[in-house]
Amino acid sequence: MAAHAGELTRVKGLTRVYGERAVLDGLDLELAPGEFVALLGRSGSGKSTLLRALAGLDGDLTDGHSSRRQGSRTGGRTGGARGWTRVRSGGRSDSGSGSGSGGRSDDRAHDRTGVRPGSRVSGGTVEVPDQVSVVFQDARLLPWQRVLPNVVLGLPPGAERRGRESLAEVGLAGRERAWPNELSGGEQQRVALARSLVREPRLLLADEPFGALDALTRLKMHALLRRLYEQHRPSVLLVTHDVDEAIALADRVLVLDDGRIATEQRLDGGARHAELRAVLLRALGVTGDDRDAPARDAAVREDGRP
Repeated sequence: MAAHAGELTRVKGLTRVYGERAVLDGLDLELAPGEFVALLGRSGSGKSTLLRALAGLDGDLTDGHSSRRQGSRTGGRTGGARGWTRVRSGGRSDSGSGSGSGGRSDDRAHDRTGVRPGSRVSGGTVEVPDQVSVVFQDARLLPWQRVLPNVVLGLPPGAERRGRESLAEVGLAGRERAWPNELSGGEQQRVALARSLVREPRLLLADEPFGALDALTRLKMHALLRRLYEQHRPSVLLVTHDVDEAIALADRVLVLDDGRIATEQRLDGGARHAELRAVLLRALGVTGDDRDAPARDAAVREDGRP
């Protein structure tokens, strides 16, 4: 499968309010074609909400407000006019150019005044390429289907050759007829990656895809994902809680906080890993005392005192 340049992914003024809480608060974000971006954030910061909007899985944002064109998606809705999905829902929407790499829109997409508890408010514009795939934390393979049918699920007849090629790319050549329960957790995630790649996505959304794997398998999957990315060059948005994973894989790391992009760090090779890690941990609210606690506790145990 050949690499391709893809198209721009743009979020403008995206707002999601649940009751009185703004999970996403006028968020702006752009991913350049072929860019690998990691998104960090505390639990409940809105990472998955943003990913669902990009994947077309947020019905409140899309129902009745999107123009569509047939495209290739895994776990989402198909793309929009001329290769883009334009979502306009609630409040005001702005389909102009984004404000850059991330931040907060000056043109607010909602007014919090008078929002009733339990109600939902949506606003903003989401533009994505017409071919989007999603990789979740669990592989989500159909247990009653063998590996190859899982990979080509939903594709037109004749896709088996492409499916075999994708399986070979992730190191599973010869396992086409295996059942999912015969595979290890890492192998199941490789099948999930193959299922995404066979659709030749221009945007790959990865929602903590390695969070359930052991440390050694996770490192191997990091290397595999980076190699596949270099070969195919889709835009990638990786949602993760792991700062080291973000630094190892991404070209740019964002921290989502209070409904908007609060921190951005580009990995240009200039900053040392330890310095960048410290910056990101501070942005996530992890203090020096928090980072030193495990070592301090270990030293106390070694000294024999409680």
